[in-house]
Amino acid sequence: MNKSTFIRSMAASALLAAVSLSSMAVPAAAQQVPADLTVMPPVPTDFDPPKTPWGEPDFRGGWPIDNIASLPLSRPAQFGDRFWLSEEEYNARAEQANRSTEAYKAEEESGKMGMGHWVESDASGRRTSLLVSPANGQLPAFTPEAEALYKAGRSSWTPNTDFNWVTDFDGWDRCISRGFPASMLPFRYNNGIRIFQSPGYVVIALEMLGTRVIPTTTAAEWPQGVEAWLGSSRGRWEGNTLVIETKHVKTGDSATTDQYARNGSPLNMATMGVPPFNTIPTSAEAVTTERLTMSNKDHIIYELTYNDPKVFTAPWTARLEWTRKDDYEFFEYACHEGNVQLRNYITASRAGNLQAASAEELSSEANSGH
Repeated sequence: MNKSTFIRSMAASALLAAVSLSSMAVPAAAQQVPADLTVMPPVPTDFDPPKTPWGEPDFRGGWPIDNIASLPLSRPAQFGDRFWLSEEEYNARAEQANRSTEAYKAEEESGKMGMGHWVESDASGRRTSLLVSPANGQLPAFTPEAEALYKAGRSSWTPNTDFNWVTDFDGWDRCISRGFPASMLPFRYNNGIRIFQSPGYVVIALEMLGTRVIPTTTAAEWPQGVEAWLGSSRGRWEGNTLVIETKHVKTGDSATTDQYARNGSPLNMATMGVPPFNTIPTSAEAVTTERLTMSNKDHIIYELTYNDPKVFTAPWTARLEWTRKDDYEFFEYACHEGNVQLRNYITASRAGNLQAASAEELSSEANSGH
Protein backbone atom coordinates (compact mmCIF):
# COMPACT_ATOMS: atom_id res chain seq x y z
CA MET A 1 0.00 0.00 0.00
CA ASN A 2 1.14 3.56 -0.70
CA LYS A 3 1.77 4.67 2.86
CA SER A 4 4.00 7.59 1.89
CA THR A 5 1.33 9.66 0.14
CA PHE A 6 0.60 12.79 2.14
CA ILE A 7 -1.65 14.70 -0.24
CA ARG A 8 -4.40 16.44 1.65
CA SER A 9 -7.79 15.28 0.45
CA MET A 10 -10.32 17.82 -0.78
CA ALA A 11 -13.08 15.60 0.60
CA ALA A 12 -11.53 15.73 4.05
CA SER A 13 -11.32 19.51 3.80
CA ALA A 14 -14.99 19.66 2.91
CA LEU A 15 -15.85 17.56 5.93
CA LEU A 16 -13.83 19.84 8.16
CA ALA A 17 -15.54 22.90 6.74
CA ALA A 18 -18.94 21.37 7.39
CA VAL A 19 -18.68 21.81 11.12
CA SER A 20 -17.71 24.83 13.22
CA LEU A 21 -14.16 24.46 14.49
CA SER A 22 -12.92 25.78 17.79
CA SER A 23 -9.37 25.75 19.06
CA MET A 24 -9.36 24.47 22.62
CA ALA A 25 -6.67 23.79 25.17
CA VAL A 26 -6.28 20.09 25.90
CA PRO A 27 -7.04 19.13 29.51
CA ALA A 28 -4.65 16.83 31.31
CA ALA A 29 -6.78 13.68 31.40
CA ALA A 30 -10.27 12.32 30.94
CA GLN A 31 -10.08 10.31 34.15
CA GLN A 32 -8.02 10.71 37.29
CA VAL A 33 -5.41 8.11 38.21
CA PRO A 34 -6.43 6.28 41.42
CA ALA A 35 -4.08 5.79 44.36
CA ASP A 36 -4.30 2.01 43.83
CA LEU A 37 -2.75 1.44 40.39
CA THR A 38 -4.40 -1.99 40.12
CA VAL A 39 -7.90 -0.44 40.08
CA MET A 40 -9.74 0.77 36.98
CA PRO A 41 -12.45 3.20 38.15
CA PRO A 42 -15.88 3.06 36.53
CA VAL A 43 -16.63 5.46 33.69
CA PRO A 44 -17.79 8.75 35.22
CA THR A 45 -21.35 9.67 34.27
CA ASP A 46 -21.81 12.93 36.19
CA PHE A 47 -20.99 15.29 33.32
CA ASP A 48 -24.00 16.82 31.54
CA PRO A 49 -22.85 17.35 27.94
CA PRO A 50 -24.18 20.12 25.71
CA LYS A 51 -27.14 19.15 23.57
CA THR A 52 -27.81 19.33 19.86
CA PRO A 53 -30.74 21.50 18.65
CA TRP A 54 -32.82 18.29 18.57
CA GLY A 55 -31.95 17.39 22.16
CA GLU A 56 -29.29 14.66 21.96
CA PRO A 57 -25.86 14.83 23.64
CA ASP A 58 -23.61 16.78 21.29
CA PHE A 59 -20.51 14.74 20.42
CA ARG A 60 -19.77 16.60 17.18
CA GLY A 61 -16.16 17.48 16.56
CA GLY A 62 -12.68 16.08 16.04
CA TRP A 63 -11.47 13.25 18.30
CA PRO A 64 -8.13 12.00 16.89
CA ILE A 65 -6.47 9.19 18.79
CA ASP A 66 -2.88 9.71 17.66
CA ASN A 67 -2.06 10.85 21.20
CA ILE A 68 -2.62 7.28 22.48
CA ALA A 69 -1.05 5.45 19.53
CA SER A 70 1.87 4.33 21.70
CA LEU A 71 -0.39 2.41 24.09
CA PRO A 72 -0.43 -1.36 23.44
CA LEU A 73 -3.72 -3.23 23.38
CA SER A 74 -2.36 -5.99 25.64
CA ARG A 75 -0.51 -5.17 28.87
CA PRO A 76 3.27 -5.77 28.85
CA ALA A 77 4.31 -8.37 31.42
CA GLN A 78 6.43 -5.98 33.49
CA PHE A 79 3.32 -4.10 34.64
CA GLY A 80 1.77 -7.16 36.27
CA ASP A 81 -1.80 -6.46 37.39
CA ARG A 82 -1.53 -2.66 37.15
CA PHE A 83 -3.81 -0.61 34.90
CA TRP A 84 -1.68 2.50 35.51
CA LEU A 85 1.97 3.53 35.39
CA SER A 86 3.79 4.80 38.45
CA GLU A 87 4.96 8.41 38.40
CA GLU A 88 8.51 7.26 37.70
CA GLU A 89 7.42 5.06 34.78
CA TYR A 90 5.31 7.85 33.34
CA ASN A 91 8.20 10.31 33.55
CA ALA A 92 10.37 7.85 31.62
CA ARG A 93 7.63 7.48 28.97
CA ALA A 94 7.30 11.28 28.74
CA GLU A 95 11.07 11.64 28.30
CA GLN A 96 11.00 9.18 25.42
CA ALA A 97 8.15 11.14 23.80
CA ASN A 98 10.16 14.32 24.30
CA ARG A 99 13.06 12.83 22.34
CA SER A 100 10.64 12.13 19.49
CA THR A 101 9.51 15.75 19.59
CA GLU A 102 13.12 16.87 19.23
CA ALA A 103 13.44 14.61 16.18
CA TYR A 104 10.38 16.29 14.65
CA LYS A 105 11.97 19.71 15.19
CA ALA A 106 15.18 18.57 13.53
CA GLU A 107 13.19 17.46 10.48
CA GLU A 108 11.42 20.79 10.28
CA GLU A 109 14.66 22.75 10.57
CA SER A 110 16.24 20.68 7.81
CA GLY A 111 13.25 21.29 5.54
CA LYS A 112 12.62 17.56 5.17
CA MET A 113 9.73 15.46 6.43
CA GLY A 114 10.73 11.90 7.27
CA MET A 115 9.59 9.06 9.50
CA GLY A 116 9.38 11.37 12.50
CA HIS A 117 6.31 13.10 11.15
CA TRP A 118 4.84 9.99 9.58
CA VAL A 119 4.67 7.89 12.74
CA GLU A 120 4.21 10.15 15.74
CA SER A 121 2.46 10.14 19.11
CA ASP A 122 2.97 11.62 22.53
CA ALA A 123 3.45 10.14 26.00
CA SER A 124 -0.02 8.54 25.82
CA GLY A 125 -0.90 9.11 29.49
CA ARG A 126 -0.61 6.83 32.50
CA ARG A 127 -2.35 3.70 31.22
CA THR A 128 -0.37 0.46 30.85
CA SER A 129 -2.58 -0.87 28.04
CA LEU A 130 -5.94 -0.39 26.32
CA LEU A 131 -7.47 -3.66 27.54
CA VAL A 132 -9.49 -3.40 30.76
CA SER A 133 -11.13 -6.82 30.56
CA PRO A 134 -9.89 -9.46 31.18
CA ALA A 135 -8.38 -7.78 34.22
CA ASN A 136 -4.98 -9.34 33.51
CA GLY A 137 -4.72 -7.13 30.43
CA GLN A 138 -4.30 -10.07 28.04
CA LEU A 139 -6.50 -11.16 25.16
CA PRO A 140 -8.45 -14.38 25.77
CA ALA A 141 -7.12 -17.47 24.03
CA PHE A 142 -8.32 -18.45 20.57
CA THR A 143 -10.63 -21.41 20.21
CA PRO A 144 -8.86 -24.44 18.68
CA GLU A 145 -10.58 -23.89 15.31
CA ALA A 146 -9.66 -20.20 15.26
CA GLU A 147 -6.08 -20.96 16.31
CA ALA A 148 -5.67 -23.34 13.36
CA LEU A 149 -7.07 -20.78 10.89
CA TYR A 150 -4.93 -18.03 12.38
CA LYS A 151 -1.74 -20.07 11.96
CA ALA A 152 -2.70 -21.14 8.42
CA GLY A 153 -3.54 -17.59 7.35
CA ARG A 154 -1.65 -15.63 4.70
CA SER A 155 -0.92 -11.94 4.34
CA SER A 156 2.00 -9.72 3.41
CA TRP A 157 2.95 -9.95 7.09
CA THR A 158 3.23 -13.74 7.36
CA PRO A 159 6.74 -15.23 7.03
CA ASN A 160 7.78 -17.72 4.34
CA THR A 161 4.69 -17.07 2.21
CA ASP A 162 4.51 -17.71 -1.55
CA PHE A 163 2.56 -14.85 -3.08
CA ASN A 164 0.82 -15.92 -6.25
CA TRP A 165 -2.46 -13.98 -6.34
CA VAL A 166 -4.58 -11.46 -4.45
CA THR A 167 -5.91 -14.25 -2.25
CA ASP A 168 -2.53 -14.30 -0.52
CA PHE A 169 -3.04 -10.79 0.91
CA ASP A 170 -5.26 -9.37 3.62
CA GLY A 171 -7.83 -6.60 3.23
CA TRP A 172 -5.44 -3.94 4.50
CA ASP A 173 -2.76 -5.04 2.02
CA ARG A 174 -5.34 -4.47 -0.70
CA CYS A 175 -6.47 -1.08 0.67
CA ILE A 176 -10.00 -2.35 1.35
CA SER A 177 -10.31 -2.24 5.13
CA ARG A 178 -8.31 -2.38 8.34
CA GLY A 179 -10.93 -4.82 9.64
CA PHE A 180 -13.49 -4.28 12.38
CA PRO A 181 -13.28 -3.40 15.20
CA ALA A 182 -9.60 -2.87 14.34
CA SER A 183 -10.57 0.32 12.50
CA MET A 184 -11.52 1.94 15.82
CA LEU A 185 -8.16 1.31 17.50
CA PRO A 186 -5.07 3.54 17.26
CA PHE A 187 -2.62 2.94 14.44
CA ARG A 188 0.83 4.17 13.45
CA TYR A 189 -0.62 7.08 11.48
CA ASN A 190 -3.85 8.57 10.05
CA ASN A 191 -5.62 8.35 13.42
CA GLY A 192 -8.21 11.03 12.78
CA ILE A 193 -11.80 10.52 13.97
CA ARG A 194 -14.57 13.05 13.42
CA ILE A 195 -18.17 12.76 14.62
CA PHE A 196 -21.14 14.28 12.79
CA GLN A 197 -24.73 14.15 14.00
CA SER A 198 -28.16 14.79 12.58
CA PRO A 199 -31.61 13.79 13.86
CA GLY A 200 -31.63 9.99 13.94
CA TYR A 201 -28.03 9.49 12.86
CA VAL A 202 -24.44 9.58 14.12
CA VAL A 203 -21.64 9.47 11.56
CA ILE A 204 -18.10 8.45 12.53
CA ALA A 205 -15.64 9.49 9.83
CA LEU A 206 -12.27 7.73 9.98
CA GLU A 207 -9.13 9.18 8.42
CA MET A 208 -8.05 5.73 7.27
CA LEU A 209 -10.41 3.57 5.21
CA GLY A 210 -13.96 4.03 6.33
CA THR A 211 -16.96 6.10 7.34
CA ARG A 212 -19.69 4.65 9.54
CA VAL A 213 -23.29 5.87 9.22
CA ILE A 214 -25.13 4.78 12.37
CA PRO A 215 -28.90 5.13 12.78
CA THR A 216 -30.00 5.92 16.33
CA THR A 217 -33.70 5.30 15.77
CA THR A 218 -35.45 2.03 15.03
CA ALA A 219 -33.92 0.49 11.92
CA ALA A 220 -34.48 -2.95 10.49
CA GLU A 221 -31.60 -5.39 10.93
CA TRP A 222 -29.93 -6.65 7.80
CA PRO A 223 -30.98 -10.07 6.48
CA GLN A 224 -28.82 -13.04 7.38
CA GLY A 225 -25.84 -13.33 5.05
CA VAL A 226 -25.64 -9.62 4.18
CA GLU A 227 -22.26 -8.35 5.38
CA ALA A 228 -19.95 -5.34 5.17
CA TRP A 229 -16.33 -4.66 6.06
CA LEU A 230 -17.40 -2.35 8.90
CA GLY A 231 -20.58 -4.28 9.61
CA SER A 232 -24.08 -2.97 10.26
CA SER A 233 -24.24 -0.63 13.27
CA ARG A 234 -27.30 0.40 15.28
CA GLY A 235 -27.07 3.09 17.94
CA ARG A 236 -29.18 4.12 20.90
CA TRP A 237 -28.89 6.64 23.71
CA GLU A 238 -28.74 5.40 27.29
CA GLY A 239 -28.91 8.69 29.15
CA ASN A 240 -25.87 10.64 27.93
CA THR A 241 -24.05 7.53 26.68
CA LEU A 242 -24.15 6.52 23.03
CA VAL A 243 -24.32 2.72 22.73
CA ILE A 244 -23.54 1.18 19.33
CA GLU A 245 -24.01 -2.49 18.50
CA THR A 246 -22.41 -3.82 15.32
CA LYS A 247 -23.15 -7.14 13.63
CA HIS A 248 -22.88 -8.49 10.07
CA VAL A 249 -19.14 -7.83 9.84
CA LYS A 250 -17.49 -9.52 6.85
CA THR A 251 -16.91 -13.13 7.88
CA GLY A 252 -14.15 -15.46 6.78
CA ASP A 253 -10.49 -16.21 7.36
CA SER A 254 -7.06 -15.73 5.80
CA ALA A 255 -6.39 -19.40 5.06
CA THR A 256 -8.96 -19.61 2.25
CA THR A 257 -8.05 -19.43 -1.45
CA ASP A 258 -11.41 -17.81 -2.24
CA GLN A 259 -10.93 -14.04 -2.33
CA TYR A 260 -14.60 -13.51 -1.49
CA ALA A 261 -14.31 -15.66 1.64
CA ARG A 262 -11.55 -13.57 3.22
CA ASN A 263 -12.33 -11.34 6.17
CA GLY A 264 -10.65 -8.29 7.60
CA SER A 265 -8.81 -9.31 10.75
CA PRO A 266 -10.67 -7.95 13.82
CA LEU A 267 -7.28 -6.84 15.19
CA ASN A 268 -4.64 -5.27 12.98
CA MET A 269 -0.95 -5.56 13.80
CA ALA A 270 -0.41 -1.83 13.13
CA THR A 271 -1.98 -1.38 16.57
CA MET A 272 0.64 -2.00 19.22
CA GLY A 273 0.31 -5.11 21.39
CA VAL A 274 -1.92 -7.27 19.17
CA PRO A 275 -1.21 -10.72 17.66
CA PRO A 276 0.88 -10.45 14.47
CA PHE A 277 0.08 -11.30 10.85
CA ASN A 278 -3.51 -9.89 10.46
CA THR A 279 -4.92 -13.41 10.10
CA ILE A 280 -7.51 -13.63 12.92
CA PRO A 281 -10.78 -15.07 11.52
CA THR A 282 -14.28 -13.64 11.97
CA SER A 283 -17.46 -15.70 12.42
CA ALA A 284 -21.09 -14.78 11.84
CA GLU A 285 -21.53 -14.61 15.63
CA ALA A 286 -19.19 -11.63 16.05
CA VAL A 287 -20.76 -8.67 17.90
CA THR A 288 -19.06 -5.41 18.81
CA THR A 289 -20.59 -3.13 21.47
CA GLU A 290 -19.26 0.40 21.82
CA ARG A 291 -20.10 2.90 24.56
CA LEU A 292 -19.23 6.59 24.17
CA THR A 293 -19.52 8.74 27.30
CA MET A 294 -18.42 12.37 27.48
CA SER A 295 -16.55 12.86 30.78
CA ASN A 296 -16.02 16.59 30.22
CA LYS A 297 -16.40 18.94 27.26
CA ASP A 298 -13.05 17.87 25.79
CA HIS A 299 -13.00 14.12 26.48
CA ILE A 300 -14.98 11.05 25.48
CA ILE A 301 -14.37 7.73 27.20
CA TYR A 302 -14.75 5.11 24.49
CA GLU A 303 -15.33 1.48 25.46
CA LEU A 304 -15.27 -1.38 22.96
CA THR A 305 -16.38 -4.92 23.81
CA TYR A 306 -15.79 -7.64 21.22
CA ASN A 307 -17.46 -11.01 21.43
CA ASP A 308 -16.95 -13.75 18.84
CA PRO A 309 -17.39 -17.10 20.63
CA LYS A 310 -16.21 -19.03 17.58
CA VAL A 311 -12.86 -17.20 17.65
CA PHE A 312 -12.10 -16.02 21.21
CA THR A 313 -12.83 -18.14 24.29
CA ALA A 314 -14.23 -15.07 26.09
CA PRO A 315 -15.21 -11.48 25.27
CA TRP A 316 -12.67 -8.69 25.74
CA THR A 317 -13.04 -4.95 26.38
CA ALA A 318 -10.76 -2.02 25.56
CA ARG A 319 -11.14 1.48 26.99
CA LEU A 320 -9.74 4.51 25.16
CA GLU A 321 -9.74 8.18 26.07
CA TRP A 322 -10.61 10.40 23.12
CA THR A 323 -9.39 13.99 23.38
CA ARG A 324 -11.07 16.79 21.46
CA LYS A 325 -8.94 18.46 18.80
CA ASP A 326 -11.24 20.26 16.42
CA ASP A 327 -8.38 21.74 14.39
CA TYR A 328 -7.01 18.28 13.51
CA GLU A 329 -6.95 17.98 9.72
CA PHE A 330 -7.51 14.74 7.84
CA PHE A 331 -4.85 13.73 5.33
CA GLU A 332 -5.85 11.63 2.36
CA TYR A 333 -5.09 7.97 2.91
CA ALA A 334 -4.20 7.44 -0.76
CA CYS A 335 -3.69 3.73 -0.40
CA HIS A 336 -5.00 2.13 -3.58
CA GLU A 337 -3.57 4.75 -5.94
CA GLY A 338 -0.10 3.57 -6.87
CA ASN A 339 -0.40 0.46 -4.71
CA VAL A 340 2.40 -1.47 -6.39
CA GLN A 341 3.02 -3.65 -3.34
CA LEU A 342 0.82 -6.56 -4.44
CA ARG A 343 2.32 -6.77 -7.93
CA ASN A 344 5.86 -6.53 -6.53
CA TYR A 345 5.26 -9.25 -3.95
CA ILE A 346 3.75 -11.58 -6.58
CA THR A 347 6.40 -10.99 -9.27
CA ALA A 348 9.24 -11.30 -6.75
CA SER A 349 7.78 -14.48 -5.29
CA ARG A 350 7.23 -16.04 -8.72
CA ALA A 351 10.75 -15.08 -9.79
CA GLY A 352 12.14 -16.67 -6.64
CA ASN A 353 10.23 -19.88 -7.32
CA LEU A 354 11.47 -19.98 -10.93
CA GLN A 355 15.02 -19.40 -9.77
CA ALA A 356 14.74 -22.19 -7.24
CA ALA A 357 13.24 -24.51 -9.84
CA SER A 358 16.02 -23.66 -12.32
CA ALA A 359 18.69 -24.31 -9.70
CA GLU A 360 17.09 -27.66 -8.87
CA GLU A 361 16.91 -28.58 -12.57
CA LEU A 362 20.59 -27.67 -13.12
CA SER A 363 21.59 -29.68 -10.07
CA SER A 364 19.61 -32.67 -11.33
CA GLU A 365 21.26 -32.44 -14.75
CA ALA A 366 24.70 -32.20 -13.18
CA ASN A 367 24.08 -35.23 -11.02
CA SER A 368 22.82 -37.25 -14.01
CA GLY A 369 25.99 -36.49 -15.97
CA HIS A 370 24.35 -34.37 -18.72
